[in-house]
Amino acid sequence: MAQAIKKQRRYSVEDYQEWSDDEKWEIIDGILYDMSPAPRIKHQNIVGNFFLNFKTHPENPCYTGIAPTDVVLDAYSVVQPDVFIVCDGGKITENNIQGAPDLIVEVVSPGTEVKDRREKKRLYEQSGVKEYLIVFPEREYVERYVLEEGQYGSPEIFNWDERLRLSIFPIEVKLDEIFEKENQTEAQERPAP
Repeated sequence: MAQAIKKQRRYSVEDYQEWSDDEKWEIIDGILYDMSPAPRIKHQNIVGNFFLNFKTHPENPCYTGIAPTDVVLDAYSVVQPDVFIVCDGGKITENNIQGAPDLIVEVVSPGTEVKDRREKKRLYEQSGVKEYLIVFPEREYVERYVLEEGQYGSPEIFNWDERLRLSIFPIEVKLDEIFEKENQTEAQERPAP
């Protein structure tokens, strides 16, 4: 479970960079969040499917990244989103991403739903992430938040058997492929062999 570790001090990205590589933490507004245990197989399959879909899509002109990659959003916030897209090459350094990605995908684990829907959503909104997808593997749907005038409005909800067209560029995601499910409607439309 991702648990906040509340201490009397506020942690910075500078503190984070001094810790050993085997420590798995995120810092949101100076508060530490433990990132263990490892995600479930279904979670990782969904992460991989989003990554491959974005990375290999001919309409994606940008860098596609996957966890564990550090994304430094300010002096007190460093996160490792499951999947992200960065279109400004100036944000990509040898060690990490410096600044807000254009799109972030977080796949909810049993212990991360509150953090993903509250702390990370607030952080991504304040940092200027244009599009934020929260994926629910067990319930098989996606919430999408789009930044308009500096704020996320109400989420759009996409079920596993729908298509999600990104707002940042013309990529359409077939969610049945992401969730690895057979879409009966599309199967019926295919011609018989």
